[in-house]
Amino acid sequence: MENNDKLLLRGAGSYIIVGLALAWCLIGVYNGVGFIKAIFPGNPERVLQAHLDFLLMSALILGVSALRISLARHIRWAMVIGAFTNSGIFIVFAMAPTTDPGSEVFLPDSLANQILHYAIRTSFIITTYGFGGAAIAIIRSTLPRRQKASQWVHNGQSKVESPAS
Repeated sequence: MENNDKLLLRGAGSYIIVGLALAWCLIGVYNGVGFIKAIFPGNPERVLQAHLDFLLMSALILGVSALRISLARHIRWAMVIGAFTNSGIFIVFAMAPTTDPGSEVFLPDSLANQILHYAIRTSFIITTYGFGGAAIAIIRSTLPRRQKASQWVHNGQSKVESPAS
């Protein structure tokens, strides 16, 4: 197994576990389990969004990994980091409703929200860079490869000689 696969598979496996844990937390929130509701005092839909997003990101990472195309190290790391931070935003909203723009207790001018504002944008940039880079690599893998050819002139005409000739 290549290092390329290990990073992506470890990331996807970890995010599936987080998704499963969030499913149990969601059951606890909806069934009124006190300590779970204390951990997630915000909108329960944010826990559901985090659960689904972690599983979706895992599926995307596994799909890219299954293709076994060569990806640059920075693309692989951006995918894994971006998948975590992008999905984790919903956990923050569920745990700290004052940072959730959809919450009635949202505090737009708080220091926490100011920091989160930039963290969210940074997360989107990292996620887009990683998955966008992987998408470009996928598309490039379907294009015909250029062969290096040497040109030579024969009888006044330009011809291309392939390496196999």
